[in-house]
Amino acid sequence: MKSTQLLLLSLTLICFNQITLMAQQTLEGEFYFRRMEMVAGFSFTKDGKFQFFYSYGAVDRNASGTYTVEGDLVKLKSDKAAGKDFTIMEQSKKGHGYTLVFDHQNKYLLNNIRCVFFKDGNQEEALTNSDGEVHVEITHCDSIFVQHLLFPDIVTQIKDQNNSNIFFKMQLNPSLEQVSFKGVDLTIKNERELTCLPNYFLEINNITFTKSE
Repeated sequence: MKSTQLLLLSLTLICFNQITLMAQQTLEGEFYFRRMEMVAGFSFTKDGKFQFFYSYGAVDRNASGTYTVEGDLVKLKSDKAAGKDFTIMEQSKKGHGYTLVFDHQNKYLLNNIRCVFFKDGNQEEALTNSDGEVHVEITHCDSIFVQHLLFPDIVTQIKDQNNSNIFFKMQLNPSLEQVSFKGVDLTIKNERELTCLPNYFLEINNITFTKSE
């Protein structure tokens, strides 16, 4: 008799949890993550929209878009198009090796741009100097990707295997300040906490966004 009652109680709890999870198709409220001088936060509305902000030192970032709740996952769809943080202004076959030149009115931002050169399955990396330039002595590479380390997001491809140019001049786009959240999901831990795995944007462990009172 007792075993039957326990079984019925267990089934009732399972059904209740499933109904609660299915009913939670939207979020509402503000959730914050703080660590040392870093602060980040989400604002969710019931109509499926979100706003995001991030501040750490001299770097401020933001995002806006829509979200969906699938089980215990929060899927974010930012208004930002991923992989388009740089625009090629000029390219040619002049010179030797590969030369990448970046341009922006704020010269401070020309540092810390990561350039990745792929050749036959191998990769070589280089960072821009204070003038926003990179030069590598490679006779041929299949593809080139770039990413700003102060504003990390999905890398931007500037060369594929069909492009034979070796000189590229690029500008930094305003989208750098935004976050695409491509491939980054949140997990609903409970009604007051959202967690996130380390990713290209936040490369740290134990990321928990807590709902404000």
